[in-house]
Amino acid sequence: MTGATIDTSARRRPGVGAAIVLVLAAAAAAVIAGIVRTVAEPPAATETVAAVAEDLSAPPVYVHVSGAVVRPGLYRLVEGARVIDAIAAAGGVTAEADDGAVNLARRLADGEQLRLPTLGETPAVSGEAGVASDGRVDLNTADVAALDTLPRIGPALAQRIVEWRERNGPFTSVEDLLSVPGIGEKMLAGLRERVSV
Repeated sequence: MTGATIDTSARRRPGVGAAIVLVLAAAAAAVIAGIVRTVAEPPAATETVAAVAEDLSAPPVYVHVSGAVVRPGLYRLVEGARVIDAIAAAGGVTAEADDGAVNLARRLADGEQLRLPTLGETPAVSGEAGVASDGRVDLNTADVAALDTLPRIGPALAQRIVEWRERNGPFTSVEDLLSVPGIGEKMLAGLRERVSV
């Protein structure tokens, strides 16, 4: 009888050991499959934008994205979002997009229209960039050429205004111009009626 008991426990030991080996092999296979899936599928660019857009502590920025993107339309991003974020929110670029024609790192301004041209497309001649219908220059959308049309603003100072905007975000008032090196109270007085935000 004692011998029979020893034989039964001896039979159980390999069964438990085999079950443990099977569990470990299944876990290892799951880990390897996860690693292979991660390497094979890089994260989509839209995941970055979703993370930016879900940060509700920052104020929203509405941007109209058009041109050579998958889903043109109006997108809600957060302050500090960049051109690359807006393009990703619109589903990315199409095969004929000329993404080298825009500065992907530029910060976006609220109410801006962002058009991504196609390869070989000639920009529409619908008016100067950043100049409103009343002739005032919009400090948040004007390029260096439009800013250079302002009195006492040359190309170097226009470039500083654009750089300040890219570093600090959109101008919230005309008085913010005083933060741009080279612009003082006297110059601001001459610009006040000619610019908008």
